[in-house]
Amino acid sequence: MLDLRRPLRRLLNRSVHAAWRWAEHVGDVSPDSSLAETFGSFGPGACLAFPLSDVVNASAIHIGRDTLIGKYATLSVGYGPTQAVLPERGLRVGERCVLGARITITAHESIEIGDDVWFGQDVFVSDASHGYTDPELPVGLQFGTHQPVSIGSGTWIGHGAMILPGTTIGRNVVVAAGSVVRGDVPDHAVVGGVPARLIRRLDADGTWSRVAGDAPTLTS
Repeated sequence: MLDLRRPLRRLLNRSVHAAWRWAEHVGDVSPDSSLAETFGSFGPGACLAFPLSDVVNASAIHIGRDTLIGKYATLSVGYGPTQAVLPERGLRVGERCVLGARITITAHESIEIGDDVWFGQDVFVSDASHGYTDPELPVGLQFGTHQPVSIGSGTWIGHGAMILPGTTIGRNVVVAAGSVVRGDVPDHAVVGGVPARLIRRLDADGTWSRVAGDAPTLTS
C-alpha cells in the first residue's frame, strides 16, 4: 500500500515555508503601512522587518530615511503603553542606519542614534536602569534615574554589545562585540571589554595607535 505520509509532509512543509516568506514580505513595516503612520516619523525608504518583537509608544519614535531594522526588534519609549505623558522624541534613529536582528532599544527620556550607524545582532541600548538601595523594596520596583544616551554618526556597534544609561559615543567609533559600555567614548576610537576600555584611537597626525598598558575604563 502506498504510504502518502512522506509526500504529504513535504507538501505541507513547502506550504508553511512559502506562507512564512509571504508573511515576512507583506508584514514589513514600510512608510506606506498603517503601523508606520503611528510613529512620530518614519522616513522614506525605511523598513522595520517582520516579525517584530514589540513596538511600544511608537508616537515618540522617529526613524530616519533609508534606515533598515532587522527582525524581532524591540523599540520602546516609556514604561508601558498606558503612560500618559511621553517625551516627544524619546527615541530617534538617524538616516541610512542598519540595526541588526533582535535588537532592544528602550528609551525613557532620550536615546539619539546618528546617521549611518550600524548595529550587529542582539544589541541592547537603554537610558534607564533600576535602583537597589531600598532593602525593603524589590529591585524591579526601584526605578533608576533617566540618563540620556547618544551614539554618534558612522559608528559600528558589534554583536551582543550593551550600551548603558548615560553613555555618549562619538563619531566613527567601533564598539567590539559583547562589550558593555558606559561613559564617554571619543570620536574615532575602538573600545571593547566588560566594562569597555579604550583600545585604539586616531591620533592628531592621522595615524591609529593602540592604547598602551592597561587602559582605564571609560568615565561617565
